[in-house]
Amino acid sequence: MVPWLNVGLLVVATVLTFGFYVASAGPATLTRRIGGDAAYRRCTVYRILSGVFMTVVGVDYVVYAFKPLPWSFPERFPWPYWVSVVIALVIAVPSGVVWVRGMRDAGEETMVLKESHTMYRGIYRRIRHPQAAGEVWYWWVFAFLCHSPFLAIYSIIWLPLFHLMSRAEERDLLIRFGDEYRTYMEQTGMYWPRHAD
Repeated sequence: MVPWLNVGLLVVATVLTFGFYVASAGPATLTRRIGGDAAYRRCTVYRILSGVFMTVVGVDYVVYAFKPLPWSFPERFPWPYWVSVVIALVIAVPSGVVWVRGMRDAGEETMVLKESHTMYRGIYRRIRHPQAAGEVWYWWVFAFLCHSPFLAIYSIIWLPLFHLMSRAEERDLLIRFGDEYRTYMEQTGMYWPRHAD
């Protein structure tokens, strides 16, 4: 019973993570309906809720490692656990560097959205979505640390979800910054470094 409830919660929390994040990525659009201060406060709440549900997903991954579904799918990878740990580290280090630099350079805008915030500097001069580019791979880090083939396969769902979340942000940033952001999009890579000097 617990494994099925956990997987059900995993799916629901994944959907809510995505839904609240997309809702949080629209403050400029929402400003047209309810005004700037209220829109940015509401979108900050949505962003925090997205983070809460993302944490729930992470907990579900750990629970699945101890309570996998009772089916014929392999519970563990066919190699020793230390190999999975090495794979997790190989993924975690480079993606973590990109993710942390993105959070540092975005500042509080990572979680607290403000109308007065300016366009980013640092790593954002070359990559438009460094946080997404780094963070998305951490689902495989968790999957390998849990030594779970099912979680590694489930983690594939995060690739299109993170891309759609990034696209939602860009639609709103075009409203927020206009031609300045459009030029920025032309000069930088979405997830891979590019800069036209």
